[in-house]
Amino acid sequence: MALREQRHADRPSGRSRGRSGLVSWLPELVIAVVLLVAAANAQFDLGHRWFGLTTNLAPGVNDGPARVVAGVDLPVGPVAPAIARPAAGVAVDPAAVRAALAPYVGDPRLGKHLEIRVSDLSTGAVVYRHGTGTVTPASTMKLLTTTAALQTLGPMSRFTTTVVGAGNRIVLVGGGDPFLMISKAAAKRQYPARADLATLAARTAASLRTKGIRTVHLAYDASLFTGPAVNPHWPATYLSEDVVPPITALWANEGRDAHGGYVADPAQAAGDDFAAALRTAGIAVRGAPVPEKAPAADPRLAAVESSPVGEIVQQTLALSDNNAAEVLARHVGAAVDHDPSFVGGTAAVQKVLARLGVHTAGAHQYDGSGLSRDDRLDPLTLLDVLGVVTSSAHPQLREVITGLPVAGFTGSLQYRFDSGPPQARGRVRAKTGTLTGVHALAGLATAPDGSQMLFVMVADRVGGADDFIAQHDLDLMAGALGACGCARAS
Repeated sequence: MALREQRHADRPSGRSRGRSGLVSWLPELVIAVVLLVAAANAQFDLGHRWFGLTTNLAPGVNDGPARVVAGVDLPVGPVAPAIARPAAGVAVDPAAVRAALAPYVGDPRLGKHLEIRVSDLSTGAVVYRHGTGTVTPASTMKLLTTTAALQTLGPMSRFTTTVVGAGNRIVLVGGGDPFLMISKAAAKRQYPARADLATLAARTAASLRTKGIRTVHLAYDASLFTGPAVNPHWPATYLSEDVVPPITALWANEGRDAHGGYVADPAQAAGDDFAAALRTAGIAVRGAPVPEKAPAADPRLAAVESSPVGEIVQQTLALSDNNAAEVLARHVGAAVDHDPSFVGGTAAVQKVLARLGVHTAGAHQYDGSGLSRDDRLDPLTLLDVLGVVTSSAHPQLREVITGLPVAGFTGSLQYRFDSGPPQARGRVRAKTGTLTGVHALAGLATAPDGSQMLFVMVADRVGGADDFIAQHDLDLMAGALGACGCARAS
């Protein structure tokens, strides 16, 4: 308010106002004219046209393409000095690791079966081992699925949702986008960037109008994935308790309804949502959408693309997204063995990991998410996966590491590690795994002394009353590695 009153007081008044105003505005007027002339010259080459002058603002406007000068030698600049030296691997002392974990491994509340493996990142050697046998991995299984997805599909590949059609019959075709959304506004608020049905409907409507079509019959096609939509190795209560939806190649909002619960038929719901979006875009839809295999000869009318697979992997690991993990496993099955089912997906994941040199003996994998209690893994399998994704030989797998939650800061570890060594927060990245009676952590710890360790910790026979204590004990053990002075004395 004070600024507005001051400007009013400075304004000229009476007869002097017009002349003084002209004088005060004269510099601005001159500048504006100069800018307009420069812009016109850049656009229309007026200097060349009017006065025969040469200009560099719009080369070749009237004279054809500019000549390309070949064989230009550019001077080589000096090499910038290094501002940091690559750190040499710091060897890990097994005795120090044993001492760091000793206060926790004997806690009976960790249950009757505790498996721990720790390896030295710089050498790959296992420096600590506790327990024998296989484990129920819970959501640490997602490490296997996401690694196989990146290796098979590549971090920059995308999944495409399309609309095809001939005449006034169109088909919405699911491309297995795990993060496809309904609303454009909601999609913009998400990370990673999401495709949405509203945008697809707008593009479809525009394509239809160019053909003079304003009324359509709509079908939807979710046939990209095969086999049962509900895993027979999951408890029957998973659907009724909204643990996971039926897995399909076509859904929106991961098969959730407006209240956050899962719908019985996600593909049909996506078809209904797309029909509503088409009507909003000005296209009438006759009748209800019906399931139908899209004719191979039908031309594409419109499409939207998912986030890159690398970003999908990061989000899947950070938030432990069961639905996205199952979709990724189906894509691996399709790419490796043309079998995008639960059986085909898990078999393909194991094949891809074996080719990467991961120890897969003893593995029984029935899903991509780790929701099945029938899943069994040797802890060495998880340790090997961590070793592969941290190796400089496999940069295409880097999103597995960057997607891991950071202790005390991000994802499923954001609200954990609230006690124990404070220096461990931010020094541990790990995938969590949780089922009733099963708790797991698998990841990377970087200690203040420079020692780096890969670790797998699974307690899979925890008593019901001890669930939270066991989870907390795993946090303390991982935190002890993150705060450990575990470097071997030189």
